[in-house]
Amino acid sequence: MRDAYAHLQAITTRWKDNDVYGHVNNVEYYSFFDTAINAWLIEQGGLDIERSETIGVCVESHCDYKDAVAFPETIEVGLRVAHIGRSSVRYELGVFRPGSREPAAEGWFVHVFVDRQERRPRDIPEAIRAALERLVAHDDKAE
Repeated sequence: MRDAYAHLQAITTRWKDNDVYGHVNNVEYYSFFDTAINAWLIEQGGLDIERSETIGVCVESHCDYKDAVAFPETIEVGLRVAHIGRSSVRYELGVFRPGSREPAAEGWFVHVFVDRQERRPRDIPEAIRAALERLVAHDDKAE
């Protein structure tokens, strides 16, 4: 459900996103995920995509498709964090059509934070960790 996500990122679909079947092609959903995550890291965590010494690289991603979206629609991508480790984070995402409480797609995305030059794992930088902690999913049943 839409309200299960700590953050919603509006993304406008583009003409090129549609495939010959008249809906957004499956590969574009991964771009939506990447856009929502990196917008959060840049805007809330202070990630400098050109100069930060530590960067996040995707090591795993997955998407379940439930309903079609198509150009022209402005979708919202729900973002939450399921787990934060020393150098990695697992995000959970939902793609929502306008006005829908149910996701058109759901997925996950795992970042490992690495040294930009050496590409070896590094601790998640403090400012990014603080931004990620604001997205941690809470189990309503436990509260």
